[in-house]
Amino acid sequence: MSILQEKLASGQFAITAEMAPPKGCDFTEQLEVAELLKGKVDAVNVTDMQSACLKASSLGLCIKLQQAGIDAIVQMTGRDRNRMAIMGDVLSASAFGINTVLALTGDHPTVGDCKESQPVYDLDSVGILKMLTEMEQTGTDCGGNALSSTPKLFKGAVVTPVYDPLPLQISKLKKKVAAGAQFIQTQGIFDMESLKHFMQEVRAAGITVPIMAGIIPLKTAGMAKFMNANVPGIQVPDWMIERLEAAAAEGKEKGVKGLPMQAGIDMAAEFIAQIKAEGVCEGVHIMAIGAEHNVPEILKRAGI
Repeated sequence: MSILQEKLASGQFAITAEMAPPKGCDFTEQLEVAELLKGKVDAVNVTDMQSACLKASSLGLCIKLQQAGIDAIVQMTGRDRNRMAIMGDVLSASAFGINTVLALTGDHPTVGDCKESQPVYDLDSVGILKMLTEMEQTGTDCGGNALSSTPKLFKGAVVTPVYDPLPLQISKLKKKVAAGAQFIQTQGIFDMESLKHFMQEVRAAGITVPIMAGIIPLKTAGMAKFMNANVPGIQVPDWMIERLEAAAAEGKEKGVKGLPMQAGIDMAAEFIAQIKAEGVCEGVHIMAIGAEHNVPEILKRAGI
């Protein structure tokens, strides 16, 4: 059982971070950052060609992290693999001690940087979860053939808390849990009232699996405005944008660089501390988007 699974099972506040593999074959930078995260987070979620942009595989970096003593969460998307490839990669991951899997459908290649790539979508996220659950229960592969050994997985899925209409997202979440999801990581959320409303709807629907709120530390007001305009499910409140703009103005006046990023770190830390203090959900998933070295400082300022 992984540290993440143990903490969630025991009711402790769990923390995961997210990391992207390089667009190349040198994992040095990622492994250096991972050393900073060791002992600070319970697991590192490695993205699988996020936004349909080609990078090294999630499995490759997960193996390196696991060998470095850091629990890894391997992402599996249905965009690039059929069911045979997904199951084969999960079996290989387990052979390296990686038994935590996050199932995703995956963004369409037309939004990425290899637009002529043909999508697979043999299975969506629900189908992936169902297939892996059946594999665990029966000890057979996707063709019904006996496996010589069967991994015991800790399976996760994702959800978008800020969604209209929200009942559609709750309905999809129920399907993911029924298919075998044991923990949930959310899309980035910035507003406490929105998070509380989402959690109320989740529990009212009878969903009891642990929920980890997605935290995106903002770097600039421009970043926040871009996400509001271009990322579905993201709503950065005006007061956060104003705080970032004020930090930028102060930095310009004083000739100090990096004040907006520091404001973003503070806001992320304040949000995490409030989530934990009020018991809003079972943990947080920090998506620092290339600034993973800031995660330890965010947790320190959050009092964790």
